[in-house]
Amino acid sequence: MLQRSKALSVPLTFFAVLFSPNLFANTNDAFNLTNSGIGYTAILLFAIAYCLVMLEDVIHMRKSKPVIIAAGFIWAMIGYYYSQNGMGPEAEEAFRSNLSEYAELFFFLLVAMTYINAMEDRQLFDALRAWMVNKGFSLRLVFWLTGFLAFFISPVADNLTTALLMCAIVMKVGRDNKKFITLACINIVIAANAGGAFSPFGDITTLMVWQSGVVEFNGFFDLFIPSLVNFLVPAIIMSLFVSKEMTQGDGEVAHMKRGARRMVALFLATICCAVLGHSLLEMPPVLGMMTGLGFLQLFAFFLRKTQDRYYTVAIANSADEDEHQRLRDLGSSVPFDIFNKVAKAEWDTLLFFYGVMVCVGGLGFIGYLSMVSEAMYGNWNPTYANVLIGVLSSIVDNIPVMFAVLSMHPDMSTGQWLLVTLTAGVGGSLLSIGSAAGVALMGQARGIYTFGAHIKWTPVIVLGYIASIVVHLWINSALF
Repeated sequence: MLQRSKALSVPLTFFAVLFSPNLFANTNDAFNLTNSGIGYTAILLFAIAYCLVMLEDVIHMRKSKPVIIAAGFIWAMIGYYYSQNGMGPEAEEAFRSNLSEYAELFFFLLVAMTYINAMEDRQLFDALRAWMVNKGFSLRLVFWLTGFLAFFISPVADNLTTALLMCAIVMKVGRDNKKFITLACINIVIAANAGGAFSPFGDITTLMVWQSGVVEFNGFFDLFIPSLVNFLVPAIIMSLFVSKEMTQGDGEVAHMKRGARRMVALFLATICCAVLGHSLLEMPPVLGMMTGLGFLQLFAFFLRKTQDRYYTVAIANSADEDEHQRLRDLGSSVPFDIFNKVAKAEWDTLLFFYGVMVCVGGLGFIGYLSMVSEAMYGNWNPTYANVLIGVLSSIVDNIPVMFAVLSMHPDMSTGQWLLVTLTAGVGGSLLSIGSAAGVALMGQARGIYTFGAHIKWTPVIVLGYIASIVVHLWINSALF
């Protein structure tokens, strides 16, 4: 027993010495931990965690795991330091505030993901894909259609779902034409990211900016033209290299299930609840979203209760045998289950957001974000800093980058806040790994759309990036 105590005393003593307040306390400012062992360890932990996130496709470990662990250790060190100095409640309050910010984002995204999963279950997206595949369009027209659809769908649905849907169409139409598939995938990534930049619902970064209150709901639409330019400039150039060959459909038929259109209407009503609740009642947008989830639950209850009766009557009234069979298949399927759609939300992504936001919040509490804010926004022109943020988001995920900017809360005009929203949103298109849409399409079109294939067209994408910034500075000059 004595030997075991001695063995345990070594790591415990090391831990106590390493994080001793006396060892790292600055006599001028005891709570500035940026030049302390705690601060350096926190930076190291976050860097290691994020390297593991970037290597997700190589090591096959979910991205949420390392950042959640890093978040726990960072705040454990902060909690230990502050409790040793009799300031434990201050650290607790800071963590609770950080957690509250995440909770709003979590429930907002959970509702949005549930609606998308529900509409997917109703085969709404399958019907759209089948319609496009069987129309016999030329490859160049498909290139433009999938690009524009990605641009206009991503402001409502998330850019990941939008990109996957459009890529499925491209893969079906393109078949063995690898050049077309590559160019179309690059175009989809650019369009989905650009489309998400001018809508509060289009991307996690725009959602965070809206919820923080620095830009009003209507303000995001000032980015519509710059976002469109960001998409069109590279799309026009790349389209010149796309064949005009006509396509042939495969005869795929996909019928929307009962309730699909009403779910779209409910989703739009839910968005209206979130917007009106925030603008008129000054309540957090998540309140309207959760209310909309309640509407969806009631509708799911209605579908379950009326399924047998509906299909019995429909079969009796149908004279076509093929229609009879289709209705029998639908009627014998498992009734719609709303909690199954909640369970299918992207939980790894939601938990990843927790880890990132809590990690960045901890680094901000230590004092690093103040240092970065002073270095970037205090010594540089805000325009240069915000353009750099966009370039950085092509390497590092734009979510921690934008959350860090919001945590710094630099004193900027509305025009500058819109600029950083634009650059953080579209900057991810510069590299295939810069956005969730790009990473997902590398998996879906594996071996065709690759990092190397994307980077060959990066100079063209940079032209769109620069053009969108110039257009924003020009047409929205009154906001600066």
